[in-house]
Amino acid sequence: MRIEIARHGAEERVAVVRADGSTARFRIQRKGPISHDIVHYCVESALGMRNGFWGMVASGEDPGAIADLAKVGGHASAKRVVAPDASLVELLQAERLVECFEAESWSGSEDDAGLLAMAEAGWAASHVPALDL
Repeated sequence: MRIEIARHGAEERVAVVRADGSTARFRIQRKGPISHDIVHYCVESALGMRNGFWGMVASGEDPGAIADLAKVGGHASAKRVVAPDASLVELLQAERLVECFEAESWSGSEDDAGLLAMAEAGWAASHVPALDL
């Protein structure tokens, strides 16, 4: 899969060409100095995750629909704290870890113990198992 991410002001424009030749395009708001989707790609690739955001995109899911799937499937939030659908566990595990790396990039911290503690709290709040890091 080929992924192109371009910054345009306050947003990022993402273009995807899947292995089968199908394409997807979407836009997201920029969150910080590092692209959220690049961090997702790095986390999912490094951990061999097949059902995270990029794995779902690679398998043909519409990127815009993935958030809706997460909401329907039990994505934890202040209003909706339930165990997620099993098909979304890796998606949520990756998302919580990505948020931790983003928080570290914003703060300038490089504290592995702090990052892991943050990740464990996020996984617990999302009712997903902790990843073995």
